[in-house]
Formats: sequence, structure tokens, C-alpha cells
Amino acid sequence: MPDESARFVTIDDMSRAALLIVDVQNDFCPGGALAAPGGAAIVPALNRHLADARARHMPVYASRDWHPAETTHFKAFGGTWPPHCVQGTEGAAFHSALELPADTIVVSKGDVSDREGYSAFDGHTEEGRSLADDLRARDIDQLFVGGIATDYCVKQTVLDATSRGLRVTVLTDAITGIDVHPGDSARAVDEMRAAGANLATSSRDEPSTQETARDR
Repeated sequence: MPDESARFVTIDDMSRAALLIVDVQNDFCPGGALAAPGGAAIVPALNRHLADARARHMPVYASRDWHPAETTHFKAFGGTWPPHCVQGTEGAAFHSALELPADTIVVSKGDVSDREGYSAFDGHTEEGRSLADDLRARDIDQLFVGGIATDYCVKQTVLDATSRGLRVTVLTDAITGIDVHPGDSARAVDEMRAAGANLATSSRDEPSTQETARDR
């Protein structure tokens, strides 16, 4: 759900910005192995942001969990979670309603059996380049971030981005959490904001995150 303290923001120079969609995969959506309750509900908002990014010729990144069948990330091998997003399975596929452009840069993470891989910055592109290196190569210093889950992969990705000096805006209408412990998602938003991330949202009447500046 959108955070009530989020603001519409105006960004004058979008030439060095990119949109990053975190882990909007079947296993994290209702009916999946590790579903976030709002996993499918945020897809329309994500699609609005994707349309805005395409109109602005912004690069689009999409991270994905891409776990091997045996990994210390899973409970059976000493980890925390049930099996999810196993390489090549339907659960690991992006949600079918997510309108990713054909030139989306896919970042795979969690594909090393002894690493958690929460952050997109732990992943790599299809060419084997790290996310940080790919952003640097494209001269990108600003990220707009949405996806799943607020309290895990979104949070860790945002914290890693801000620690690298990137300007980050969390799209609060386009994130959802798991909330293993009640309030985890709200605490994650507070932690991202404290680390320097901006919060922004859009609405049906004002679909562009960047075009209207006002307090909610």
C-alpha cells in the first residue's frame, strides 16, 4: 500500500535515471510458493511506471530470484524459506501481466547455492556484468525502484543503492511486503527513507511519478 507520507516529486534531468523492478515473479504473487499478499495488486502501478519510463527513454531493469534447486537459502538446506523461484520453473517467471519492454535488462540473483541474494546488486546481467557495473557503464546515477518484497529484496536493493551514492526513489504505490512479522514492511520503508531514499507515488489522475510536485 502507498505510504501516506510519500510525495509526488519533480525530477528535471531524467537522462541519467533508470527504473528497476524487483522480483515480480509468480512465486511471489498470490498462488505462488512464497506469496506477498499484494503481489498481483501492484502490477497495474508498475505498468504505469513502465509506460512512463518508456516514454522518457529510460532504461528498465528487472531483477529476479534465480535459485538452484539446492541452496542454503531454502529450509531443507539450512535456510529460512520454502523452495521458490527455482531456475527455469514457472514460479521463477515474471508475472504474465507485467509489461516489461523487450529491451529490459534482466538481473539474476541468488543463483549461487551458498548466498542469499536478496539485493539486485548481488546479481548479474545476462552478459555476466554486475548491476553496479552496468549502471556505471550507462552513466546512470538515479534509480526508481518498485517490486517485491518491501521488507526483503526491495529494502536491501535500495540500501545497497544508497550506500553506493545513487539517488533512489522508492515507488510506494508499486511495492508490497511479506510481513513475516507484523510491521516489517513499514519498518523497511522507514529504514530506506533514513538511508536517504526518496518516497514517491502516482495515481490514476496523475500517472507520472515525476510530473507533479505536491505534498499528499
